[in-house]
Order: sequence, then structure tokens, then C-alpha cells
Amino acid sequence: MKRPRSLRKRLALIVLCLIAAWPVTAWLAAKALIVKTDIAGADAIIILSGSGTYVERADWAAKLYREQRAQLVVLSNEDLLSGWSARDERNLFFYELSARRLEQKGVAPANIRVVSDIGSGTYKESARICDYAAEQGLNRILIVTSAYHSRRALWSITHACQNKPLQIGIDTPPPGWQTPPARSWWLHRNGWRFVAGEYVKMVYYRLAY
Repeated sequence: MKRPRSLRKRLALIVLCLIAAWPVTAWLAAKALIVKTDIAGADAIIILSGSGTYVERADWAAKLYREQRAQLVVLSNEDLLSGWSARDERNLFFYELSARRLEQKGVAPANIRVVSDIGSGTYKESARICDYAAEQGLNRILIVTSAYHSRRALWSITHACQNKPLQIGIDTPPPGWQTPPARSWWLHRNGWRFVAGEYVKMVYYRLAY
């Protein structure tokens, strides 16, 4: 009778240890997804598409623009429509909403560009950005995306552009704005998509590309 009771105690202790360790483990997993690579004198700031987080991405890009990190801001058009706009009497594309947000935050309209035909997914978008940079004579680009997307985005564009003389930096707004905070993402429904889902996508990307 003593062995089963001892085994139950050990199992209970293991479960308690796992529960206690989970918040730290989850925080570290979230932080591991966030990367930043500085680049001085970029030719353009390029905002990756992302309808659910377009506000934080546009605002962060505008901040970098005001800091004179680059004088050109390029939007990636994923051909995704937003909700109905009574003012415009049509559904605006998300890149149009991003452009308006950039202007509101101080980016000159003449310094905003749009790259289209990007395909579906971050890797295809990255490949199109590489081609766009070559077409426009851009040698140094600063990518802006959401924090938890940054590691996969940097891998994608670095891999897609590996045979081109393009210098790449990446910067992100801090999590906790349109994405859950790193310390508590697992308490939010979207956190499992933004964090846990990223690990699934990274594995798929490494196998597919």
C-alpha cells in the first residue's frame, strides 16, 4: 500500500512543479520569438502585411520614420479588405488603412509606396519584397512587423533574399499593444495564435522552404 501512495505523491509533486514552472517557460517561449536587427541608413522601411495588427505596425513604422531611420515607407498589399467605410462608401483595403494611419502619424504621402502581388504567406511576401527592392534599387531595408512574428519574418526574408546583395534589419513594436504581453499571452485566446501558433508555423516553414 505504501508504494501507490508514494507514487501518487511523486506524481503530484511533478504536476505542481510543472504548474509552477509554466509561467516562466511561457514567458521565455514568447521572448524567444522576438528579434531585432539594427541597420543604419536604411533606404526604406517596409511594413509586412497583417490585418489584425496593422495599427501597431503602421505606428511603429511612423515612429522610425520620424527618427529619420529612412525617408521611404513601403506597405505590403495583401489584397485583404477591411469593414465598410461610410466616409468612402466602400470597403477599404487594409494597406489603405495603414497608409492613412502613417499620414496621421506624420509620414508624408509622397514618401509612402505600395508593393502588390505579394502572394500568400510570409515567405512568398518576403520573396516579392526582395524582387521589389531590386526593382527600386533598394540596398538596405528595415522590416517592421509584430513582435512575435519577427523571428519567422527575419528567417523568411533572409532565406528568400540569400542570393541578392540586400542588407536587412528588423524592428518591432513591443508586445502588449495589439498582441498579448509576453508574460501573460497564455491567458489570452489570441495569445495561443500569436505565440504557440508561431512555433507551428516556424516548423512548417523550415520543412517547406
